[in-house]
Amino acid sequence: MAKVYALLVGINEYGAAIGSGLSDLRGCLNDVADARAALEGAAPGRVDARILLDSEATAAAVEEAVSRHLGRAGPGDTALLWFSGHGTEYAAVTAHELLLEPTGRCQALVCADGPLPDKRLGALLDGAAAGGGRVVAVLDCCYSGGASRKRVTPRSLTPLPRWRPTVASRDVSGPDTGPRHLLLAASRLGQPSFERPIDGAGRTDGPYGPEGPRTRGVFSYALARALRQAGPDATARELLAAADAGVRQLVYGQQPVLFPADPGGPADRPLLGGAAAAPSAHLLREGPDGWEVDCGRVHGLTGGTGTEFTAAGGLLRVAEVRADRVLVDPDGWVPEPGSVHAVALSALALPPAAVVLDGDRVELPASPLLREVRAGSAEETGAGLLFRVEVRGGLARVLRRDGSPYVDPLPLAGPDDVGFLAHCLARLTHWHRLRDLNAGLSPLSGHVRVEVLPWSDRDGEPLRPDARGEIALAYEGREPPWITVRVRNTGPRPLWCVLLNLDERFGAGSALFPGGFVGPGMTGHALDGEPLRMVLPASRPVRPGASVRDWLTLVVAEGELNTVPFHLPPWDATTDRPGSVGGPAADGLLRLAGPSAGPSAGPGNRDLLPARAAFVAGQWAASTVALRTVVPALPADTRLTDPGA
Repeated sequence: MAKVYALLVGINEYGAAIGSGLSDLRGCLNDVADARAALEGAAPGRVDARILLDSEATAAAVEEAVSRHLGRAGPGDTALLWFSGHGTEYAAVTAHELLLEPTGRCQALVCADGPLPDKRLGALLDGAAAGGGRVVAVLDCCYSGGASRKRVTPRSLTPLPRWRPTVASRDVSGPDTGPRHLLLAASRLGQPSFERPIDGAGRTDGPYGPEGPRTRGVFSYALARALRQAGPDATARELLAAADAGVRQLVYGQQPVLFPADPGGPADRPLLGGAAAAPSAHLLREGPDGWEVDCGRVHGLTGGTGTEFTAAGGLLRVAEVRADRVLVDPDGWVPEPGSVHAVALSALALPPAAVVLDGDRVELPASPLLREVRAGSAEETGAGLLFRVEVRGGLARVLRRDGSPYVDPLPLAGPDDVGFLAHCLARLTHWHRLRDLNAGLSPLSGHVRVEVLPWSDRDGEPLRPDARGEIALAYEGREPPWITVRVRNTGPRPLWCVLLNLDERFGAGSALFPGGFVGPGMTGHALDGEPLRMVLPASRPVRPGASVRDWLTLVVAEGELNTVPFHLPPWDATTDRPGSVGGPAADGLLRLAGPSAGPSAGPGNRDLLPARAAFVAGQWAASTVALRTVVPALPADTRLTDPGA
């Protein structure tokens, strides 16, 4: 049976031991007792704990226990250091210190008799991993994010002059191979960590005493509670997410840290041992303002209120988008208080287009994809997608900024025609949002690229965009260009890809590459490697200067997506009516998952995903390549014989 070798260190009494009159703490011994109970509850019969309290926890004793006790961990075992006490920092002075500390500050744990520098501790923890065990450090002290707490008390000490360690005590010789241990830190580097009275229900008021609040380290309390609630299979990432939310419910200005946090690494293994789990792109947790998902504008979330996430328990509707997180409302289900769930972005609220109405007054019906703005207003100037609608003589003309028409004039003789105009505008908005689809700062951006090559040189170098940002393809006389298109994965793991082709008639589809996984270093071919003949539309005669544009939008994800919203038939005013297949969803959402992803997936899910792919917890990215097919100017002695010329 895999063992958990735990070293639990708690120091309340500092002043007497160090002889400096430095401040004592009140919650560290409580932290150790609670941590031990939480560990034994999560791994019954597997915990071998060594405990150092107050004066026992000298720097030498901690070092010896890390090496001898935690060093006993072998393959499959877990070695866990849980330190609760003061931290300190001091200015980096030597060139070597400044090289290692880009903030200009060095950090250390404060043991009962003085500091244990972070680099020294990190080397000891990495040494404990030599036996093959998994090594984890939980540090509840100030500045712990760089180390490998008024009723609210910071756990920090001003360093004494004699504490300054030598360079030799901080550093380890040999190449830097990166940390071999996982760190769960109470706060960022340079940030305080706090303790305060907390009762068993997480309340911070009430009387002191056996049944009232006990002083606890805020991070230790939140992490131990998360471990008890989530159970032994919870990954370190999930536990840290729950602890982060718990800390923010109790104090302000303390941000827990997970390091290293690379997807698929040690952060995605259970804290107390077990097989690695697939990394969760986003996590649902209970924060100080209610349920939240840990991504926001800074992570590239482009959808606003109305965006949806899906968890195994059901649907989550976004109520508010903030810089670093979004507040969500569970729809038709109630998550367990304090729990953490993997979630996927399953529906994106497309930003609305701006509409300027000119001429005869009409009242467009409300639509989440449209917003009316005044001509000449700042809203018009700053709009990304703008429709100018001229209404005169029973006709509505939908124009671009430059006055060119999007579509042929639409009749506008009655209320039904007004509704059809709104449908047309929403339909055009949906097409543009597909063409310009953007997942923001996605970690998958750039991992897969679209390559366009001439069919005659399909083993050569891909074509490059010109100064207009388009790949130019030229007719040769009356012969259209032939090309091949491929999807190349330059990333480290398989990714699911779908290639959308969009045209000037506002149609879209995925026939070129309908959706499939492309392995690392591998290439997928549009139309299974068959050539594409890039012809002008039948309505556009082949004559010098004639041209047509197409767009290839690549969507990349960690798992299968619903492709139905990516299909739009070319616009035809005689057949395209509200509610027709391929039109924009009534709620304006681009749905990336089907109805089987949750019990209340809502309207508009016409899908389509098999049951095994109903819930996809993953990141995604999108990029678009523009193509321009042209008929070049002919030499003076050349004539086209086409009558239409």
